[in-house]
Amino acid sequence: MNRSHLRWVLIGATAAAIGAGAALGTRVLTNLADATLPDARGISNFNRPGTITLLASDGQVIQKLGPATREKLKAGEMPLLVQRAFIAAEDRRFFQHDGVDGWGVARALITNIREGSVREGASTITQQLARTVFLSQDRTITRKLKEAALALKLERQLSKQQILEQYLNYVYLGSGAYGIADAAWIYFSKTPNELTLDQAALIAGLPPAPSVYSPLVNPELARQRRAVVLERMQQSGFISAAEANTAKQVPLNLKPSTPKYFLSLAPYFTNWVAQELPKLLSTEQLEVGGLKIRTSLNLAWQREAREVIKTNTYADLEGSIVSIEPGTGLVRVMIGGTDFYKSQFNRSTQALRSPGSTFKLFPYAAAVDRGVKPEDTFIDKQRCWKGYCPKNFGGKYFGSISLADALKNSLNTVAVQLQDKVGFDAIIETANGFDIGTKRPLGKFYPMAIGAYEQTVLEMTAAYAAVTNRGVYVKPTPFQEILGPEGEVIWSRRVDGDRGRRALDSDVADAMNWMLQRVVDGGTGIAAKLADRPVAGKTGTSEGARDLWFIGSIPQLTTGIWFGYDNNRETKSNSGQAAWAWNQYMTKIKGGLPVETFPPKPVLNREFKPPGKEKPKKKARSAPYQGYDYRPDPYNGDQPWDDRPYYPPQRFEPEPYRPERGQDVPRPNNDPAPAEWAAPQPIDEPPPTPAPAPEPEVEEGPRNWLKPQIQNR
Repeated sequence: MNRSHLRWVLIGATAAAIGAGAALGTRVLTNLADATLPDARGISNFNRPGTITLLASDGQVIQKLGPATREKLKAGEMPLLVQRAFIAAEDRRFFQHDGVDGWGVARALITNIREGSVREGASTITQQLARTVFLSQDRTITRKLKEAALALKLERQLSKQQILEQYLNYVYLGSGAYGIADAAWIYFSKTPNELTLDQAALIAGLPPAPSVYSPLVNPELARQRRAVVLERMQQSGFISAAEANTAKQVPLNLKPSTPKYFLSLAPYFTNWVAQELPKLLSTEQLEVGGLKIRTSLNLAWQREAREVIKTNTYADLEGSIVSIEPGTGLVRVMIGGTDFYKSQFNRSTQALRSPGSTFKLFPYAAAVDRGVKPEDTFIDKQRCWKGYCPKNFGGKYFGSISLADALKNSLNTVAVQLQDKVGFDAIIETANGFDIGTKRPLGKFYPMAIGAYEQTVLEMTAAYAAVTNRGVYVKPTPFQEILGPEGEVIWSRRVDGDRGRRALDSDVADAMNWMLQRVVDGGTGIAAKLADRPVAGKTGTSEGARDLWFIGSIPQLTTGIWFGYDNNRETKSNSGQAAWAWNQYMTKIKGGLPVETFPPKPVLNREFKPPGKEKPKKKARSAPYQGYDYRPDPYNGDQPWDDRPYYPPQRFEPEPYRPERGQDVPRPNNDPAPAEWAAPQPIDEPPPTPAPAPEPEVEEGPRNWLKPQIQNR
């Protein structure tokens, strides 16, 4: 008895040991196999190759590019009707198997042999999800084995409900629909919870051959496939025979819609983003996709800008608006034309247009930088320079006039005199500091001073933004942050972006801002004047009014506006149209910006340096001071700020007035200017007869950027 009992104990112990060993071995093998497979718990972050999501500065989606699921349902939001339709159509034993369904494989094999063709698949929903997320669509034994292994791992790491919801968010359903939410919208203009039984069954029938069964491609095949799904739902007990028969008789009732986020909310801007992105990321990073790009765009301002362009254009007149934050270079608004879907040509970044008098920023800044003061006087009269005879707008000449009033009234003869006074090299050097003339060289021709060389709206607006930023130029950018497929930061403007460079000394920039404010307060830019805050800006009109410009700033934002025809014909208008459009735009958006002031007019004690003499050496061109403080972006973790901008304490004492011709005249007050400044009397002597202007040469072959396009104003 004892011996028999011992024998059974030994047998039991041996069996237990073998079982434990087998279980342990299975666990070890499973762990080893799992180690070679991807972690399924990160499946919610899945992105197909080449997908890019563009976000506005506040996180709103602007556009989704590539084969992206444009809208996903969150956990618990998937309608029960949709779940049942897909389970009946694709995996009737979904809740019974562990990822691979042996019974399903056998059933599909028998069905296909009976029908003589492949009529039923054997892949479970779990296997389809594993294939979609982790594998290719190759039909090989190796891929099928990996698919089965991954399906088993998915079942161990996720619940059945999680697997089903993720599958319904990612499955391709034809016509560019990735996921049930996309399909409901593309085929029926509905959300998933609005789908009826017949509509849910139609969509559930698409996965085996989405391009073939799509109701937008083959409506009759889609109807037949819908009937198959309804029969399976009845067999599974999800619906009654009466419900199935009724649903089969319902017409398709398609109501197609464009996929959400397929079209950009700011197409000119996002096209520019696409052009700039390869400068920051490698080809491999772009191909892998899964990128989220937080851009600089302010969508609310963008909408207002679009309306302003529509309001101020007619027929085929085109317009452009660019808004730049001076201290950061972030492009907050970009409108490149009246209708992107009629013309994708971006007039903000691609159109080379004559800037007219907005170019006068550079000769004036070069002159002040080399010792000319805003109070210095010039003689405004008709004259010629080696056959070039510029004319003032309207043929009006003021005689003796201060530099500040010459800019206020946009006098062409004074701008060319400045060019004579400081030299071509000084102006070209100043413009180059603002990245003007670095891509397309500026030639040493007299018309340069009044805008003969074509520029883009973006380039000119960025230059004015640098003056607003007290002389610090920051390269314009549409990017704030770029996140990789795992949500990791792969580029950040604060870390990787342009740090800015000093293009102009701060006192010179302050003097320019003071003069540009006078242009708006009572000069050619008066249409842009805002009642509640200072504005600094400049108008510009090219020859024949073919280009109408206004570029204006408040301390926190610089905006350039342009109007013109693509075929370069005359507009029959003037730059006041652009200044008034600027006013309309800023009136709509200024409420979100606190009232700030520009620095006061500085005391300038520089000794004039004529051409040929070496300028005093400047300090390092780095830019430790980035201009005004800006309100922190709530999405980037900035610390709170003081609403009042800080300027280092200085004394701005009136300096002795030194007229150029030695007149014994007391220096006028800084602001406001006396009446004799605002409206100087014309000189009495008759103007000399101007020499005829040379005929413009007709260019052949590639464009020679050193040849100017002559302007009137």
